[in-house]
Amino acid sequence: MPTQTVKSLGILTSGADAPGMNAAVRAAVRTALHHKLRVYAINEGYEGLIRGGNYIKMMSWDSVGGILQRGGTILGSAQCPDFFIREGRRQAALNLIKHEIDSLVVIGGDGSLTGASLFREEWPALVAELVEQGQISQAMANRHSYLALVGLSASIDNDMAGTDITIGADTALHRITTAIDRISSTAASHQRSFVLEVIGYHSGYLALMGALASGADWVLIPESPPDTDDWEETMCQVLKAGRKMGRRDSIVVVAEGAQDRYGQPIRGSYVKKILEERLGEDTRLTVLGHVQRGGAPSAFDRYLATILGHAAVEELLSTGPEAEPQLLGLHNNRITRSPLSACVQQTRAITDLIVAKDYKQALDQRGNSFKEAFSTLRTLVRALPHEPQPGQQRLRLAVMTVGSLAPGMNTAARAATRLGIDQGHTVLGIRNGFRGFVTGEIEPLDWMDVDGWAPLGGSELGTNRQVPERADFYAMARNIETYNIQGLIVIGGWTGYQTAYQLLTKRGSFPAFNIPIICLPATINNNLPGAEISVGADTAMNNILGAVDKIKQSAVAIRRCFIVEVMGRYCGYLALMSGLATGAERVYLHEEGVKLANLQADLSRLKHEFEQGKRLGLIIRNEYVNPLYDAQFITSLFEQESGTLFDVRQAILGHLQRGGDPSPYDRIQATRLAARCVEFLVEQAASGQSTCAFIGLQAGQFQITSLQNLPLMADTNLQRPNEQWWLDLRPVANVLT
Repeated sequence: MPTQTVKSLGILTSGADAPGMNAAVRAAVRTALHHKLRVYAINEGYEGLIRGGNYIKMMSWDSVGGILQRGGTILGSAQCPDFFIREGRRQAALNLIKHEIDSLVVIGGDGSLTGASLFREEWPALVAELVEQGQISQAMANRHSYLALVGLSASIDNDMAGTDITIGADTALHRITTAIDRISSTAASHQRSFVLEVIGYHSGYLALMGALASGADWVLIPESPPDTDDWEETMCQVLKAGRKMGRRDSIVVVAEGAQDRYGQPIRGSYVKKILEERLGEDTRLTVLGHVQRGGAPSAFDRYLATILGHAAVEELLSTGPEAEPQLLGLHNNRITRSPLSACVQQTRAITDLIVAKDYKQALDQRGNSFKEAFSTLRTLVRALPHEPQPGQQRLRLAVMTVGSLAPGMNTAARAATRLGIDQGHTVLGIRNGFRGFVTGEIEPLDWMDVDGWAPLGGSELGTNRQVPERADFYAMARNIETYNIQGLIVIGGWTGYQTAYQLLTKRGSFPAFNIPIICLPATINNNLPGAEISVGADTAMNNILGAVDKIKQSAVAIRRCFIVEVMGRYCGYLALMSGLATGAERVYLHEEGVKLANLQADLSRLKHEFEQGKRLGLIIRNEYVNPLYDAQFITSLFEQESGTLFDVRQAILGHLQRGGDPSPYDRIQATRLAARCVEFLVEQAASGQSTCAFIGLQAGQFQITSLQNLPLMADTNLQRPNEQWWLDLRPVANVLT
């Protein structure tokens, strides 16, 4: 039998909707059309696949225009019990063959992907039955002997094996942290307790990460029930002690599937009752429900869904219909491919472990990052730190924020302070960056000094971009000796990295600098070596998207093109990634440059598209892409040459990109990085070493690199790393725009 080649593609969304589904549909449709495939939308999920007819419609390029920022799914989704009986799947196969559809992209949760895996497994037998029943000819059966299939996991629960995070989970986390931030302010005003119940029947991801990101006081998740029978008393004692220490509110986060170690459910209403009875406090319960899955997707979900939708089509074309169906996911910040059937089985296995009360194994199956986050949270929610143990090494560690503001700096400083104190160390806060280091603005921080810092933007310690000069190094050395600083955490961007490098190079002249120093990457520009994602960059992306979404609404109404300038200095990360996430027609990067010929070509294309009925144009420009062809020049050029065809306006987003509270992603990453920084300083002291280094997530793993490598890993003049992983996404942006 001849080998099939993929010629047409069907796309469906199934199960509960998840923010980002539309972005995945858009990317898959446009990538398929780029490769000259016929593309069909299958409306209402498996229900539409069984019904056929008008439920299956051919898609064009414009069919998915303007959907990138929309929540839900334009294709619709529906519960379909009929698909889980053989007759229903046979009818679905018939409808695919009638439309000559030979490949399928299924976007949904574990139930939807389980159905997809079964459908693909049964395909040859279903086709044979259709021939036997006379519903299709043998020739048609030969043309469709295989069904190529790829799955994309879209579920706010983040409960699918084969990927670090599912489409929609980050947006749900945004909803949860926003709710807790708002509840915390009213709770503190009235000294109340609040219980927040979030989605997650067999997965505690949203509850755990929401509590970690918001600075909540207690969390209950299905993977790790309370380890004592009288857990209620333990919880109340911790919350009561927190009030004695000065907290004005208590926030308890409960996953809807939380249970005790005997498998008995723990609902938010029960926790509320316990707090009222034992603490005697006015307590409120908030059940977030479906608000967690509604609304526009976050920047990360738009990016994730876009690259996965594009990769799904590339996977189908590169492997062919006979290949084993794959689940595409994100692991260690890279797209991965895993056998769909194995991912489904592993996902179900974790649920079975929870049902069987094998909680240790269930927690282990969630992975190291989940367990580390849970362990860190258990320390951060304590009302008081552990008492130092006899003979325990006790250090004097300092923490400071440096350079331009990056959302998440406070989160990192809080985590470093509490984790350091909990291990018996003294933590010193250096205020106002290196200026404060020089002038001796150094003071001990206690447990409650950093209470409430987790969700705050800006920097409570203060920061500035001053770089120390000659006499300043002597003053800093004296202050290291005066305050007996034995380890230093520098939270910031290039200013911090370059100054720490100078401290390293001046150790011969200033022996006091021979202490371990670790730089934690915090800059919206995401331009630091050794870190694929810096703290603050995700918040900046969400700020950009929020502004551009509003700009696009106004532009559509009156046929307008916007030239949007974003930050980044000489690094184009924000420009390219926001271009992917907003669907910009063109992105100008300093790494590529821009010439007049580029501007002329883009102008000609825009004019042609507006003549064909286009109503919106969007061009994103990196702030340093070209000193002559600035945003005003491009705006004036396009305005002059467009005539009456369309208006042109510029929008320079400026410092709004670094303002506001940090995103959940930035809060979680800041906390994880700070925890590792404290570990590093303690390890260095224990081994008698004084390494000067920087930390970052690289390929999803924490990597610590000696600062001696800074000149080798980065262009210090342009202040950006020599290797920029995100530039590999440029071809994806070109295809989709």
